[in-house]
Amino acid sequence: MGNLIVKSQTEQVEEFLRNSVSSITNYLNQTTIDSLINEADGEKEYFESLLSNIRRLVVFCEEGLDACQVVLTNEPFRKGAAEKTLYKIYHQCIEEFFSPKNDSWYEDSRSAYTGKNALTFRQTPPPSTEKLLSSLEASFQSIREELEFYETDYRTKMLQSK
Repeated sequence: MGNLIVKSQTEQVEEFLRNSVSSITNYLNQTTIDSLINEADGEKEYFESLLSNIRRLVVFCEEGLDACQVVLTNEPFRKGAAEKTLYKIYHQCIEEFFSPKNDSWYEDSRSAYTGKNALTFRQTPPPSTEKLLSSLEASFQSIREELEFYETDYRTKMLQSK
């Protein structure tokens, strides 16, 4: 029974990552620093930081997508490998979305109470960037809630195996 739950979650995460990679890739393929500067007033360095964080996010999501596909095509299904993959996706993709390396944006922990988007930008972002991240936020939040279990469960298993 546990295998079916983990396999189902892996399939769900694979679909989420496929959609996220598609959205982010479409955005990046159409966006340059110059187009962001033309779209909004702001510091070029900040816009470069935004794009850098988005590029980093898509790389993590692509790696996670590849890992899910490998796990799902292996027969028999390996629950341990799937759990490790979901744990890694939680840490690389989900946490990178809500707290990127360069802190171009951050998660407002009070957003759940205010009804506003969780992401807060350090400076005013170009509308296209804000639209992209806002469109992704609900699905990232949903998957984060699905995968939070692996945060504690996987660590517990690792500590017990030592």
